[in-house]
Amino acid sequence: MTSQRAIALNVLALHALAALLVAAFAAQLILGELPCPLCLLQRIMFALLAIGPILNIRFGPRPSHYALSLLAAVVGATVSTRQVLLHIMPGDPGFGTALFGYHYYTWALIGFIAAIVLLSLVLLFDRQFEKDPAAHSAPSVIAHVAVWLVIGLTAANVASTLLECGFKACADDPVEYELLKR
Repeated sequence: MTSQRAIALNVLALHALAALLVAAFAAQLILGELPCPLCLLQRIMFALLAIGPILNIRFGPRPSHYALSLLAAVVGATVSTRQVLLHIMPGDPGFGTALFGYHYYTWALIGFIAAIVLLSLVLLFDRQFEKDPAAHSAPSVIAHVAVWLVIGLTAANVASTLLECGFKACADDPVEYELLKR
């Protein structure tokens, strides 16, 4: 895989992460399901997962960039596993609405595991790391859109979390925005 193909895959990954963050916001805003503290941590980990692709787009593919995303995916998988284990007992209704039979935290665990596997596979292609000054051109418009979309969605998550939790610890089972209470 050439560095240009690797960058194209990184742009695709950023668009996938943006879609995931949009879906999380849709559940929050349309369905009125406020994220719990573990859900917020999972969102943070998905946002941190985007650091590697952003760095790869900006500076070219490097193993260290992929490693940052890999670490975020491992922490995210750990947080997701914790939440899955909290709701694994028979009869536990789980937290939030189920999508295709699985709750969002289970989908997050599947997503983080998929990210770990995909990042590991991408690291197998050494040719993307070869130094070729002509190969790394300025990022495309689609790449810029992907980067700024993820950055904007991350900023919106920070603002949403501030509205939900205020300046104290978030509620275990949030039902209202703390800063919007009367």
